[in-house]
Amino acid sequence: MDVLGNTPAPTTAIDVCMDDGFALNSGLRVTGAGVLLLGGEAFKWRPWISEGRPAGTIGSGATGDDGKGVKSPGGKLQNKKGQWHVDDHVWGVLDLAWPKPDLLILGTGRTILPLSPETRRRISDLGVRVEVQDTRNAAAQFNLLATERGVQQVAAALVPIGWREGR
Repeated sequence: MDVLGNTPAPTTAIDVCMDDGFALNSGLRVTGAGVLLLGGEAFKWRPWISEGRPAGTIGSGATGDDGKGVKSPGGKLQNKKGQWHVDDHVWGVLDLAWPKPDLLILGTGRTILPLSPETRRRISDLGVRVEVQDTRNAAAQFNLLATERGVQQVAAALVPIGWREGR
């Protein structure tokens, strides 16, 4: 019995997890970046970019031009302990959102990585619970919960499955 059979999926539901991005139910394709799904909106999301560093894409190894013609090194999402750690500025849109979602589903790429205590504390300080999964399972859980509970209650931050550390 499918109790959600007549309930339409949200337009921000993930249809396909690609190596370098995502295809959403609305027909939107986000490539060369991750995606932050919040309040029924989709935002291009590059958590591997440090503040003050020019943006790059996954296809170019997440490198950016520093303005002097020198390519910046690839981005990092892990600390020395192998924990998923990002700068506080990557949560800017989530910080501005009102009302805040109850749950953030974080997809860390091809595999599950534990959150660093600092990153977990930052998300918690925003008043949001976080659940960490690999990106494919995180997308599936977001689709289910966003359909069931609504896009105002559930958010997702997803790193593409093709992300490789230090590329």
